[in-house]
This record gives sequence, structure tokens and C-alpha cells, in this order.
Amino acid sequence: MKKTALLCAGGTGGHLFPAQALAHELTSRGWNVHLATDERGTRYSEKFQVEGLHVIASATFGSKNPVAMAKSALTLFKGYSASKTLIKKLGVDVAIGFGGYPSIPPMVAAQRLGLPTVLHEQNAVLGRANKLLAKKAMAVAAGFSSESLPPDTVITGNPLREEVLIIAKRLDQSETPYKKSVGQGPFHLLVVGGSQGAQYFGETIPKAVVLLPKELRKRIRLTLQARAEQVDDVTTLLSEHNVSAEVAPFFDGMGARLERAHLIISRAGASTVSEIAAMGRPSILVPYPYALDHDQAANAAELVARGGGTVVPQSQLTAPVLANHLASAITQPDMLTKQAHAAAMTGQPQATEQLADMVAAVLEKG
Repeated sequence: MKKTALLCAGGTGGHLFPAQALAHELTSRGWNVHLATDERGTRYSEKFQVEGLHVIASATFGSKNPVAMAKSALTLFKGYSASKTLIKKLGVDVAIGFGGYPSIPPMVAAQRLGLPTVLHEQNAVLGRANKLLAKKAMAVAAGFSSESLPPDTVITGNPLREEVLIIAKRLDQSETPYKKSVGQGPFHLLVVGGSQGAQYFGETIPKAVVLLPKELRKRIRLTLQARAEQVDDVTTLLSEHNVSAEVAPFFDGMGARLERAHLIISRAGASTVSEIAAMGRPSILVPYPYALDHDQAANAAELVARGGGTVVPQSQLTAPVLANHLASAITQPDMLTKQAHAAAMTGQPQATEQLADMVAAVLEKG
């Protein structure tokens, strides 16, 4: 008889991409898989290999206003009640939480119903939702090692999107997984920042690129994630300085873009750092400075410690400073090759299989 798993995740890519990878793996093993998320998660529905995607009511206590708090509590209770009904209807055997406040109602419901639960924390610091759920979880897995995690946490790495995983495994078997840019050849610069980083990168990256000497500037093939309202101005500025660039708020085919990159500039979100490591690509990481738990700096720690990349605080990364970093990178291809090799040493492409094995083992224990 097929086992049924309920994956519970917040509606952002950082929570949903690992859930998507596990859904694919469990389905390939013959499981029935369902996803519980919020309205935001429906944007990714076409990419999920699940029997059903279920939108669950959820809320945070972001305000201390009594009325607002009461509304949030009522919404959470509705989500909890709906989750209990859903779990019974689907015959769920095990629930897996990937963090984010929308994971709380279905995961609490599963725990209250006596079902085995597993948590996966993408970051090196346990998020607030997972921290709340950890005491009653039968197992906790994480993407990065950290002393702040519960003592029995298993470091599996972060499950990777299938398009990234396929390329990462191919590169792992290649004699030249990183092909450096030499001579006057094109230098592919990939800049991604997610919803929280795109505005800063959209302002700073173009200014830095146009400060480069003409002979370096003409080699750059820039892929830049920027906010929609920035795209026209950024495109015009780069065009005026003859910089070959693709600027957009969102890009498909990230696996191929990561593979092509000679250097990546990015926030240090869990999924991004894991994909950079799996691909073995040098990077300049700029942790999001306003994160409550400073999780992004912790995510980057091992990769940087091994020499796989550089972390620069946003407050220090002005356009002239970044231009100097870029000039050094473009003119020192051997340095980037060493960083690429070091980055690959921190990659864990087996994360999805290991997490799926954990889920199966927890279910066997009951």
C-alpha cells in the first residue's frame, strides 16, 4: 500500500524548492505526496510533482495590536482545523515541515494527531517556525552545520531543484567542471538577489560595471536580477556603456545560468548557497543585512572558510569597491578556478536522497 506524505512549507522559493525536490524523490519511490502551503505557493504549483496542492490559512503575529493579534490567532486556528480535516481525509502517514509560518498549522495538526513528523531547516540557524515545532518532531535535518541547531540534527544539505541537480551531477563527473574565462573571452557574471536583494543589486551592480576599464567591460556578459521598476533605467545605463546585459525581475532556466557563470554575486540564502556549492562556482556573497537571525551570514560560513567564495557586508560594498572585486576576478582566472574547486567541496548533491531515507526511517519507527 502506498504511503502518503504531507509536505508543509512557506510560500517562498527558499522553503518550496527543497520541498519540490523531496516531492519528486518520494514520488519516484512510489509515495503519494501532497503539499500544504499558502497562496504564494500556488505560483510554483506547475513545478510540483504532487497529488494535490492545498492552500492553508495562516498568519504571523507581526503586530502587537490586540485586534491584529486576535485576527492572526483566529486565522491560525482556522488553518489548524482545516489541516486536521485534510490530514484525516488524505490518510497522511508522515508530515515533513520546511519552515515558514504557513507550515505551522498543518505541522501542529499532524503532531496533535500523533503522526510522525520530520523537519528540514534550510539555514544554519533554526527558523522560528521550525524552532516551535522541533520539540515534538521525531527528526530534524538541516542544510548547514551550526552550533545553534538542536544537538541531534542531521546535516543532509539542502535538496536541490531537479534542473540544478542534473547539471551538478554531470559537472561532478566532468574533468573540467569549471571552464575559466581567459584572454579576451566573454566573462559571464550572474547576479541574483531574490525579492529582498534585487533592489540593492539593481542599484549597485550597474554602477560598478560601468566603472571598469573598457577592455574589461566589453568582456562582461551580465545577467542581472532587478526589480521591475528598475529594468528600463538599468538597461539604458548598461547599453550606453556598451555592456552586454540581460536584465529582468525573474529568470527561468537557472541551472544553465549557474553552469555558464564565471562568477556569481548573490545574497546568501540557503538554496542559493547550496546551488552555488553544488555547481562549484566562485561567488561574492552579500548577506541580507536585516535578517533577524543573521542566518545568511551563517549559511555562507563553511563555503567561505574553505575558500570557495567571498562574503562582503552590504554596508561595505559600494560601487567602487565592487568594481575592484570584479576587476580582480576577471583578470585572475586561476584564482576563480581555485574558488570553484573549493566551493564544490562543500556541495551535497545527495541531500534529497538522504532526507527521503530519513523520512522513511521515521515512518518505520512510527
